[in-house]
Amino acid sequence: MDKQQLIQELQFKAVRSSGAGGQNVNKVASKVQLTFDLKKSQALTEEQKSLLENKLAHRLTAAQLLILTCDEDRSQLKNKALVVKRFLAILEQGLFVSKERKATKIPKSAIRKRIKEKKNLSEIKQSRRKPDF
Repeated sequence: MDKQQLIQELQFKAVRSSGAGGQNVNKVASKVQLTFDLKKSQALTEEQKSLLENKLAHRLTAAQLLILTCDEDRSQLKNKALVVKRFLAILEQGLFVSKERKATKIPKSAIRKRIKEKKNLSEIKQSRRKPDF
């Protein structure tokens, strides 16, 4: 995964933020909207694309577009940096493949130890009983 090539493939759009902000909110487009086309990406292999398609299915549109927005800051540049950082984190998380669990046998020494402890506890409890005449 080449991060520089991925960043070059991104499309940014600046839009006006919603919510409170006074007169400035009506003039300045500080909210940044990032769009990434998964199908047309040249930076990812076909295997990576299919993996991301499965893992990010809930985030992708019908046209396989990933759309992220950021309006946390008043500065458009800071919002752009934040949304790119978030995008790269989402991709890294989507491309992460967890290791398969290997089933292991319980060692015979552990089985013997458990049975020995059970017998020992049983003998202790039997010695506490009243004798049978």
